[in-house]
Amino acid sequence: QVQLVESGGGLVQPGGSLRLSCAASGSIFSINTLSWYRRPPGKERELVAVITSGGRTNYADSVKGRFTGSRDNAKNTFYLQMNNLKPEDTAVYYCNALITVFTTMNEYWGQGTQVTVSS
Repeated sequence: QVQLVESGGGLVQPGGSLRLSCAASGSIFSINTLSWYRRPPGKERELVAVITSGGRTNYADSVKGRFTGSRDNAKNTFYLQMNNLKPEDTAVYYCNALITVFTTMNEYWGQGTQVTVSS
């Protein structure tokens, strides 16, 4: 059984920063592509950032230059550093990972963490 547990969300003022964490646990052989998604209120889920197994990152245009994704393979944990937050960043943020358990790769989701940007 593999679990992704998120932490780090909260209420922050515009221009502030937060760091989200996503810790993977269980019978993990390897962690491949990692992603962060968000669902703004009343909107569809959208992709925010992707971190490849090699450490390359890609970002949605709306967060480029403000958000940074990273991974600590030794801890099976990945992060989303969010700087210069704007009210439109308000959303529930989800981590997503492609994880190989024994010989099978599956997709896993975190439980979601609320980020609210407001003065």
